[in-house]
Amino acid sequence: MNNKTKVIHQLRIIGLLEGISYLILLCISMPLKYLFQLPQAVVWNGWVHGALFVLFALAVLQAWIVCRWPFKRAFTAGLLSLLPIGTFLFDKSLKAEQATYQ
Repeated sequence: MNNKTKVIHQLRIIGLLEGISYLILLCISMPLKYLFQLPQAVVWNGWVHGALFVLFALAVLQAWIVCRWPFKRAFTAGLLSLLPIGTFLFDKSLKAEQATYQ
């Protein structure tokens, strides 16, 4: 496995975990907080999602450098990470890119 493949693989895993944590935060933790007055419901999941979001941003930066992405691709990754299913959508293009490196 070459360096570019490893970087893309790592980005895909972090992106999927970040997307899952975002959906859990929005669909489970936030309703528990606001509908059932359980503010502690977002504490752990919010922290985990925040850490994964930072890791995703760092992994995008690493892919931008190692894979020599154009700025537009890295910027698109950043924008899609703000959408609840954005990282899943971005994963499709990462999967295709990973296949070209293998």
